[in-house]
Amino acid sequence: MLLCIDVGNTETKLGAFDPNGALVGTWRVTTARRRTADEYGVLFAAFFNAAKFALGDVEAAVVSSVVPVVDRPLAEGVEKYFGVRPTFFTAANQRSIAVRTDRPAEVGSDLVAGAIGAVAFVGAPTIAINFGTATTFGAIGADGAYAGVAIATGLQVALDALVGRTAKLPQVALIAPGTPVGRDTVGSIQAGLVYGAVGQTEELVRRIRAVIGEHARVIASGGLAPVVAAETNVIERVEPHLVLHGLRVDYLNAHRT
Repeated sequence: MLLCIDVGNTETKLGAFDPNGALVGTWRVTTARRRTADEYGVLFAAFFNAAKFALGDVEAAVVSSVVPVVDRPLAEGVEKYFGVRPTFFTAANQRSIAVRTDRPAEVGSDLVAGAIGAVAFVGAPTIAINFGTATTFGAIGADGAYAGVAIATGLQVALDALVGRTAKLPQVALIAPGTPVGRDTVGSIQAGLVYGAVGQTEELVRRIRAVIGEHARVIASGGLAPVVAAETNVIERVEPHLVLHGLRVDYLNAHRT
């Protein structure tokens, strides 16, 4: 069994792949910057025990992390409780995709892993969108190389900023209200944020396609991907675990005999 871990700014996602490549278990936890190695190990082991997976079945672990302070205790926890030392996936050490940007070392490991997963699912050229803490639009050209990314404010971050900097606007559920013309405060905020994200998505897809190819496929991931995808035709597929799949693909490429 292969354990893949995606440490994001807001959430950490875990995925367990069986020897046939099936994703047999997924879990999400809040990314906490002060957890100890034992806390990570006990937490992850509890997930496996609840799923009736044996900890000893984990033969390898691979981690993508954009939160460096988490890396050491997480790695120590996995090694102590699962008996394997995880490898850390980066844009520099991955084996699966050429990164053709001006500063490849600056490209986040999650963006590269997501691009690898996107190509595995829909081929190239493709646009891999992630609706996370930030909303990112990764561009993979017809040659299969990672060409770059557009980074925008994430929906939840935008909502939090709006609420935090105003006196009366409330937190709302990030769902489409059914009309772009809000008739109360909640519906008005939802309309602006959700339909604004739809418009942003359609315009950036149009502009990126003009660069990498008009027939570029579009695949989306992230917790709010289904909300936006339901309101536009440009997103062809929603794959909630794109980064985890990308980590698995790269692990296999790195260990191919």
